[in-house]
Amino acid sequence: MLNISDLKKRIKCAKYKNMKKELEAFENLLKIMDELREKCPWDKKQTFESIRHLTIEETYELSETILEKDYNNIKQELGDLLLHIVFYSKIASEKNLFDIKDVIEGINKKLINRHPHIYGDVVAENADQVKSNWEAIKMKEGKKSVLSGVPKSLPALVKAYRIQEKAKGIGFDWEEPHQVWDKVVEELNELQDEIKNDMPIENIEDEFGDVLFALINYARFIGVNPEDALEKTNQKFSKRFMFLENKAKELGLKLKDMSLSEMDVFWEEAKKKEK
Repeated sequence: MLNISDLKKRIKCAKYKNMKKELEAFENLLKIMDELREKCPWDKKQTFESIRHLTIEETYELSETILEKDYNNIKQELGDLLLHIVFYSKIASEKNLFDIKDVIEGINKKLINRHPHIYGDVVAENADQVKSNWEAIKMKEGKKSVLSGVPKSLPALVKAYRIQEKAKGIGFDWEEPHQVWDKVVEELNELQDEIKNDMPIENIEDEFGDVLFALINYARFIGVNPEDALEKTNQKFSKRFMFLENKAKELGLKLKDMSLSEMDVFWEEAKKKEK
């Protein structure tokens, strides 16, 4: 009969073998990258700047596969992003700036430093406390502002969500969801007032931005990621609209010649098909 001690040894051995395979796979990737930089005309000419837009594209492709729960393609897209990390590191090593070892050691150090509840004597009993500790440690590391870690180039919706999360990390936040919803209603009323009073478009734009910011805040408070929610709605609308286009084509009709009520019949049919 297998005892606990033998079972632990087997588990440890299995983990070691798996880790060894992972390291071998990563080492092979590094070797391939070296060969490509040496022999491939396209890979040889790439720079930080030339592959930057490709990295952004790969990130969005990964995001899309995650929302679609397409796990096979998630694996593929993660591989593409890993390639980019290795690519940047290879270019940097050729310029004697840093290499992949420096990248990995840097993130190792950061993770250990920012998880004192694991690697130190700090107590963190829930995720909110972990986030609060994280932001406090970043300030000690020399960050000028809690918000300095939010990239300026982020899309506005994502940026608003991250700004609110950062502020929450140091305790600047609402206490109850109903307070946030009251703020949403307040901002909506202010927007309506600006529109009714025929105010300049700049004023209306300002109030509309406040409405969006308040709604994003409310989404965060009820546990909804607004970027994911909006993208899912984008996909849902696109599928329904393409169904509408196909139906019209089957009947030899053009959407621009159809009334809204006629199109709505197909729209409702598309919604029923989803159920």
